[in-house]
Amino acid sequence: MKTFYEFNLSNPVIQSISSLGFETATPIQEQTIPIALAGNDVIGQAQTGTGKTAAFGIPIIERSTVEQRAIQAIVLTPTRELTVQVAEELNRIGHDKGIRTLPIYGGQSIDRQIRALKNRPQLIVATPGRLMDHMRRRTIRFDEINTVILDEADEMLNMGFIEDIEAILSEMPSERQTLLFSATMPRQIRRLAERFMSEPQVVQIKAKEMTVSNIEQQYIEVQEKKKFDVLCRLLDIQSPELAIVFGRTKRRVDEVSEALIKRGYFAEGIHGDLTQMKRDQVMRQFKEKTIEIMVATDVAARGLDISGVTHVYNFDIPQDPESYVHRIGRTGRAGHTGLATTFVTPRELDHLKAIENVTKKKIVKKAIPTYQELMVGQRQATVDKLIHTAEEEDLKEYKVAAEQLLEDTDSVALVSAALRLLTKEPDTTPVHISSIAPLRVRKQRGRGDDRRRRRGGGGGGSGNRNRNRNQMRRRRNTQSKGRK
Repeated sequence: MKTFYEFNLSNPVIQSISSLGFETATPIQEQTIPIALAGNDVIGQAQTGTGKTAAFGIPIIERSTVEQRAIQAIVLTPTRELTVQVAEELNRIGHDKGIRTLPIYGGQSIDRQIRALKNRPQLIVATPGRLMDHMRRRTIRFDEINTVILDEADEMLNMGFIEDIEAILSEMPSERQTLLFSATMPRQIRRLAERFMSEPQVVQIKAKEMTVSNIEQQYIEVQEKKKFDVLCRLLDIQSPELAIVFGRTKRRVDEVSEALIKRGYFAEGIHGDLTQMKRDQVMRQFKEKTIEIMVATDVAARGLDISGVTHVYNFDIPQDPESYVHRIGRTGRAGHTGLATTFVTPRELDHLKAIENVTKKKIVKKAIPTYQELMVGQRQATVDKLIHTAEEEDLKEYKVAAEQLLEDTDSVALVSAALRLLTKEPDTTPVHISSIAPLRVRKQRGRGDDRRRRRGGGGGGSGNRNRNRNQMRRRRNTQSKGRK
């Protein structure tokens, strides 16, 4: 692995990278940075969490100049959250050089953004829709842009931004550098690259580098109506420091987060229907660890880069293998281990197998934890808290009382009583979680099936009924001709 010193970067950029704690380049950074520094177009295929923001951020900041008081590069991202996070990281990388990045996204006052643009930032990170608004108002000029980056291109395609992206790229200077990053390469993304990129060099992270080997993956087969109680039991046993619970719908996120709060957990939900202020507030609380559990939809959590997530719970199995990898990739970062647990209803087992086939990773089946296991976990959590308090807290005010208690009571009995009082009993507060239909894997029909269906073959199916109707019509036509 290369160190960042080996890229011959300027001292201010090296200084910022060092202050961020970056030492050696990740595979995507090691391969992308030299190509981008040379001014060539790049197609990078890599999952979220592989360090691709720095892979394109370091070169564009290195090639930008403070003296040029105009926008020199634009990064397009699919979501508001990712826009803010990319802008924050670029501002950190560009700090010592004086390169400033402005996030532009919907949900924030456009007048405020117009005022911020008058301060002449060198870089813009934007969602496609809001950038189109500024294009129509002519509040952002593209004249001096030399680099365009498409981040999470496949997700922008999934969200219906492809026409906006084409319109934006059409307005950019023809002499420019284009960097495109995508976890997958669907046909429309390849066509986009062919149309708007110039002899791009492809950087593709090998499969072994895209796997999540430091994440323990397991699933629990559970009926839909029992999912929430199983989730609570796991949270009580595992005591995650920071956890993300993924739900399939916005309604699901609202119901699960509200139910967790009812049962005493520090939780909040995040999805696309929340105001930007509320979404920012939830993210800030989660990063500061004032809440321990964030319940999220796929879109809201796409691209989130949060350190310290110890557990991911797929309350609903994701729609596709790519989403599964993105979800569980929220944990097990920066060399740390993580645990990802997926709830699967009996009718969704085929869907789980499809995910295993694509990811080439066996997901281990686990049993629903028993009540006894729950209480063992709770008692151990209480023991850990007592030991931590004894070692870390100032207990002078309590020592006299403790000594008096020990004179009158057996020490083992006293500690046992403390454990009983402090151990959390399972909360059975009634909650309401609406059921949703299970995902089903579409079975592919062979050509023979298609031919039989076209010929009307197959037992008493619709083909036989159609053939019988045709025979009856021909008979009626023959009889009417005979009467004439």
